[in-house]
Amino acid sequence: MTELTDMRLLIVIDDSAARETLRHSLEQAGYTDIVCTGDPARALELCVAEQPDLVLFDLDTPGLSLQALSKIRHLTEPPDELPVLVLTDDNSPDARHRALSLGVRDFVAKPIDSTDLLFRVRNALHTRLLQHKLSASGAVLTEAVRDRTNEIDTVRESLSVLAAIADYHDDDTYQHSQRVGVGAALIAGALELPEPLIAMIRDAAPLHDIGKVGISRRILLKPGKLTPAEWEHMMRHVDIGAQILASARSPVLRLAAEIARTHHERWDGNGYLVGLSGEDIPLTGRITALADVWDTLTHERPYKPAWDEERALAEIYGEAGRHFDPRVVSAFATIDRRLLTESVAGDVSQRAA
Repeated sequence: MTELTDMRLLIVIDDSAARETLRHSLEQAGYTDIVCTGDPARALELCVAEQPDLVLFDLDTPGLSLQALSKIRHLTEPPDELPVLVLTDDNSPDARHRALSLGVRDFVAKPIDSTDLLFRVRNALHTRLLQHKLSASGAVLTEAVRDRTNEIDTVRESLSVLAAIADYHDDDTYQHSQRVGVGAALIAGALELPEPLIAMIRDAAPLHDIGKVGISRRILLKPGKLTPAEWEHMMRHVDIGAQILASARSPVLRLAAEIARTHHERWDGNGYLVGLSGEDIPLTGRITALADVWDTLTHERPYKPAWDEERALAEIYGEAGRHFDPRVVSAFATIDRRLLTESVAGDVSQRAA
């Protein structure tokens, strides 16, 4: 926790009493580097001068909040990717969509519950810290692949470790990500994609859920149906994963960012977060979407038992043209399911050895 509490926070709240209350709550939780302002117009100036790791922004200052957010919008995009957490008593979809369009990462409803606040602050900072580490790791991996091709196995091992981060957070078997990688590679092979691309998909697809490190395990492992608010929070893992990986220079990590961002889009346009449809969804995202759903259906999850193969196949085939690209479903249908199971088991055990 020490790494997180040493990170710098910027509080932008015009109400002095609310500002001091928030500062006190964060200090009580151990955060030591806190910068405050009561003037939203100074947000950009302070972001540039203080280089905060997280901005906590009061969205309810009439007229000034959205204007100030728009001025720091560019900092929320690569390469800075500054996370912004807003405090608001307006929970309407329109208000949230406006804020999201200005780069806001997450929301805290007023009146502020300190437990919820600290949870969201910790998650935002954890993602920020991981983003920095992955960015640095990505640069190192890129140089290794460029200069020393005999270290490819080391690079793949590093990617497997990164994928295991998401599995540890979400999957008690710690093998979901690797199974999805193998399944995606088999589908790519059935589509007769070039061998170098198949290999990249095999290494990149396991990172599809890396954004779940920013999602509460209470939500990820909840045995029952998610509430609308919990589901909205869950969907953010797509954006979090893409942002974590987007600044990497490694081709494999950049492909992983594309997969993380698009593997929950649907062929019919009813997916998330963007609502892409058909061929507008990258092929790697369409392939990984099917591999991910197949593995989820055929393995036990906190909210469901494992399905038998026939039921899972019926679901996959029935969703051709709706959830899945029909061409990807047709390719999947040609794969010998025994080969899929044996390849997954062998690949996972080999990598674990």
